[in-house]
Amino acid sequence: MAKEPQTPMDDELARHEHEAEGAEQAAEKVAEERLMEGELEGLINDDEPLEGNVDNPEAEMLAAQVGELEQSLADAKDQALRAAAEAQNVRRRAEQEAEKARKFALEKFVKELLPVVDSLEKALETMEEGASEIHREGVSMTLKMQLDVLNKFGVESIEPHGEPFDPQVHEAMTMVPNPDLDPNTVMDVMQKGYLLNGRLVRPAMVVVSKKAD
Repeated sequence: MAKEPQTPMDDELARHEHEAEGAEQAAEKVAEERLMEGELEGLINDDEPLEGNVDNPEAEMLAAQVGELEQSLADAKDQALRAAAEAQNVRRRAEQEAEKARKFALEKFVKELLPVVDSLEKALETMEEGASEIHREGVSMTLKMQLDVLNKFGVESIEPHGEPFDPQVHEAMTMVPNPDLDPNTVMDVMQKGYLLNGRLVRPAMVVVSKKAD
């Protein structure tokens, strides 16, 4: 059977049908794209709260352990500093005690030797003019030798004649009125005092002035 020739009307209908199919396909494509976008957004929105609410017990435990270790380290450093300071104080005290022991080890010996010095000085003072020069010179040299040895080991004499009375290094034997001197002035030294490296070994025995009546 021979195909009927198409009229201009048939061509127009075919064109409209083709355009309608194309439009329908385009609409379906847009709908699919929007659907995919919506699903993706939904997935993203669903993940956000999960990320904020995720708990990690292992991380928390590690953080706690790190904090404990840091505190332990700080405590250990503090204890080490305290121990070092205490060791330094102990060493300093030991050095001071050793220095004191060295300086004052001769104190007892000096106390025993001072009466000998007193006797030699008294002998020179009371020696009669008629005594031989050799005798006098011998006593004087012996006294000088004794004093030189004492000075060598840090012994100093206290002879406060004319100085204000100092109860730290003087011992008042009596007080005598004296209008020519200020009160509490050393008028006379009955026995010299001595220091060993600045520390009192024996106070000077003195006579002190007081205000005249």
